[in-house]
Amino acid sequence: MRIIGGSHKGKQLLPPKNLPIRPTTDFAKEGLFNILNNKLDFEDLTVLDLFCGTGNITLEFASRGAKKIISIDSHTPCLNYIKDTSKQLNFKTIFTERADVFTFLAKSHGTYDLVFADPPYDLPDIEKIYNLVIEKKLLNTDGILVIEHGKQTDLSTKPYFVECRKYGNVHFSFFINKDI
Repeated sequence: MRIIGGSHKGKQLLPPKNLPIRPTTDFAKEGLFNILNNKLDFEDLTVLDLFCGTGNITLEFASRGAKKIISIDSHTPCLNYIKDTSKQLNFKTIFTERADVFTFLAKSHGTYDLVFADPPYDLPDIEKIYNLVIEKKLLNTDGILVIEHGKQTDLSTKPYFVECRKYGNVHFSFFINKDI
């Protein structure tokens, strides 16, 4: 795992081996950020990273200058790794919260330019992430929701769906808020 762009491009990330994670591959992350780079100004971005795990995506946004990144996960060791790494890299825009993602979304009142979710691929109700983000109006106008998932999940019938990109076994479904 490494940071692929921004101020810390090339920095290797070495999370502890015992974390309950499946990090987004560098190949898929590079594809994702190539797409986002053409759609967003990272310096003005407020990001919500759900099921953040090691913070692979969080740290990438921080390296690219995102204004604020809130990282949510239920595993304290994952959040501790993000906090430690953020401190080492002098990232001051990352905020972590230990929470069940669905509980957090149900209670959330913030709005974001980008919501990224990387749930376990075998999570029984991945669509619930989409439903809560839309229902709670968590996206700013023209805000983007990206849900990472496996091939067995199809979110293409949901309103605001724009496209699904595939990178090996990794699929990213993109939604853009036009009128929420």
